[in-house]
Amino acid sequence: MKILLTAVNAKYIHSNPAVYSLRAYAGEGLRERIEIAEYTINWKTGDILADIYERKPDVIAFSCYIWNWELIRELINQFLNVPNDVDSQVALSDKAGYLGYRQEDQVLFLYFDAGYGSRVNMSATREILCRAALTKTMTQIEGIDYISIYVADQPLLYSYGNPVGMLSDSDFIEGISDINSYEKSQLKLFFADETGERLVEENREVVYSVNTSRERLIVEELIRGPQTLGHYRTLPEGTKLLSVSLNENICYINFDSTFLNNTLEVNEYIPIYSIVNSLSEISSVSKVQITINGSQDVMFRDIVSLNTQFERNLEIGEE
Repeated sequence: MKILLTAVNAKYIHSNPAVYSLRAYAGEGLRERIEIAEYTINWKTGDILADIYERKPDVIAFSCYIWNWELIRELINQFLNVPNDVDSQVALSDKAGYLGYRQEDQVLFLYFDAGYGSRVNMSATREILCRAALTKTMTQIEGIDYISIYVADQPLLYSYGNPVGMLSDSDFIEGISDINSYEKSQLKLFFADETGERLVEENREVVYSVNTSRERLIVEELIRGPQTLGHYRTLPEGTKLLSVSLNENICYINFDSTFLNNTLEVNEYIPIYSIVNSLSEISSVSKVQITINGSQDVMFRDIVSLNTQFERNLEIGEE
């Protein structure tokens, strides 16, 4: 079997590290069957296809590392410049400098200088509007579900000192006409205390789309992180929630593999019961089943088996 790893680079002098890294880590038995083909964006599509056909691979893999950089750059440019004939104003203060971006999976990280966080440059109200405008604009891009804003190389903070975290389109209402599509709700969430050994309760009022289930809302708010000083994350920022469902009082939560990359300094059971105890505040939920990419035959931190249906654990709560 012949495997072709293909990359389309910006320039002829560029090389794509991803395809070479994949071949290097393939192992001796497979490496000899892997061939690399690199082109540039100046090649005609027909010429690229013709070259691939001549190589006669059995399997073709394409690196898409830079597929949307032009679109992101254009959207940022449009965001910073409102045409004169439009009855609107730029959301971002001209004293807040945009530094750049990077993308990791479905999260777009946007970097600004210290001017973004200055209340002299932007009032609290304008900053929230700017936050909403950035989120609504950037999550239109295919493959970007969230944005995360950094100011002077530090995560954007709420006024009380906790990180704002990841933002999604559903976090913001566009106008009065959308209000009937949203509800306000009180949630009781559980986060880690400063020792990382116990859970602490946090009450939160949220506005959410009526199309979002309460179960999904709770897990998404846990991923967003605490808003109270002295409370700490139980799930790392960037955790990807794939699906949530409820059947016969059992809530099924399906994460991707990022859930397993939890290096937070908390007891191994804290992330599990942060989810379970928070969801158990819903009267219709009596048990919680956690899966990774649909599989429950997984060990969390090599200690906790996910092949079980977890029930509320009050003993792990605050004393």
